[in-house]
Amino acid sequence: MSSGMKFRVKKIPVKIERLSVILNQSDAEEIGVLVGDRVRVTSGGKSCTADVQIGTGLIERGEIGLYSSVMDELRVDEGDEVNVFPFPRPVSVDYIRKKMDGHKLTKDEIYQIIEDIVSNSLTDVEIAAFVISNYVKTMDFDEIEWMTKAMIETGETITFERGIVVDKHSIGGVPGNKISLIIVPTIAASGLLIPKTASRAITSASGTADTMEVLANVNLSVEEIKEITERVGGVIAWGGATYIAPADDKIIQVEYPLSIDPKPQLLASVMAKKGAIGAKYAVIDIPTGEGAKVPTVEIARELSNDFVELGRRLGLNITCAITYGGQPVGRAIGPALEAWEALKALEERKGSTSLLEKSLGLAGILLEMTGKAANGYESARRFFESGKSLEKFKEIIEAQGGDPNVKSDDMPIGDKTYHVESAYEGAVVSVDNKRLVRIARAAGAPKDKGAGIYIHKKKGEVVKPGDKLFTIYAEKEWKLTQAIELALKEPPIMVSGMILEKYPSYRMI
Repeated sequence: MSSGMKFRVKKIPVKIERLSVILNQSDAEEIGVLVGDRVRVTSGGKSCTADVQIGTGLIERGEIGLYSSVMDELRVDEGDEVNVFPFPRPVSVDYIRKKMDGHKLTKDEIYQIIEDIVSNSLTDVEIAAFVISNYVKTMDFDEIEWMTKAMIETGETITFERGIVVDKHSIGGVPGNKISLIIVPTIAASGLLIPKTASRAITSASGTADTMEVLANVNLSVEEIKEITERVGGVIAWGGATYIAPADDKIIQVEYPLSIDPKPQLLASVMAKKGAIGAKYAVIDIPTGEGAKVPTVEIARELSNDFVELGRRLGLNITCAITYGGQPVGRAIGPALEAWEALKALEERKGSTSLLEKSLGLAGILLEMTGKAANGYESARRFFESGKSLEKFKEIIEAQGGDPNVKSDDMPIGDKTYHVESAYEGAVVSVDNKRLVRIARAAGAPKDKGAGIYIHKKKGEVVKPGDKLFTIYAEKEWKLTQAIELALKEPPIMVSGMILEKYPSYRMI
């Protein structure tokens, strides 16, 4: 093989996830590559495939601009020398085009696509084409099964030596969904194992990992997840810190700007993570209603059937719970506020009806599925009301490097606040989930852990003039101002009797 063309490394001080390099236009022409083509970069026995960018006036002849992701992969420093070869387009691009044309893919073709996604051999545009083709042309169950298994096999997996392993997952779309902080310790207290890998917020005000991070370290390796789960019964860890189903994280990155979540990807994403951690039983929470990802019960039932069928094919026992998603779970939205609400409920053994009914209901389903209880809800409630759930949660916090003696009042909630009050008497007739999330994010959540919203009045509750509807919390004054402006422009809570619009706007004489 040719030694390739030699280049001197120039560090590009910008952090990007993609493996990309920047070449001088003349050098690119000499190698025979264009923007978006691939090259193989090697140094000292290490190599990686990266896509090509052209730097006009930035990169000199004989230089190659490397982002930190490539430098870390090759373990090179600025000024080091690397070899560069043109690299052919992966055959999986042809398979993606095949799916775009509406044809069924084979098991091997799907595996190759997923393997190339994991190895960074496909560009974001090519991955986006794969996602869009599944959105427009969809997949049959054979393809979904093969994609799920490929996601599992191209990443890390966990095998537990003892116990019954269970898991829960919410498909998301409802703010304030901090139920894992109650479900995980309740299930662990029963003697079952629940290695919960959670996500960070993408479009929400707080993912479960963001909320748990207020209390403990969530950046755990697969080895740490296994050790802690076997020792104390459960963990709540960030899935992105592991190599569990890594293709899923890369697919999600291209789904976000497209604002789409094709059903094949949704099913494979959830089930790959359940399969990879060795779960034998799992409950899937499908929030349903206006403002949720799933708008109607009919669609929720169809999705439930799909999850159960995919579980059967993978050897997983799946039960789906269609839950109310028309307004937030509990009253707190934002990392520290949600941690506060969950911890306070565990401490006082009482709390918001929606939070406790959902948490204990889903925990109860797992207890019934595994034969731990005939009446799962009542059994879960006994663990909760006896204080065993709180005791186990403290063990989990300590095992993950947090303070087991932490109290709900210790939560770092933002000290900049603004109360939005009702000008009318009546009852709350609607709560807009999406507006609440936008306001909480404008206040700084999830990056600012103390930012968010506390809801004082939910749907159906009676309101008098001057009553607080919700409170905005922020860590920075300018972000609070930003959130207030948005809240006044797009009111998230509507009270009956409120005049929405006057038409015509002029007065008739």
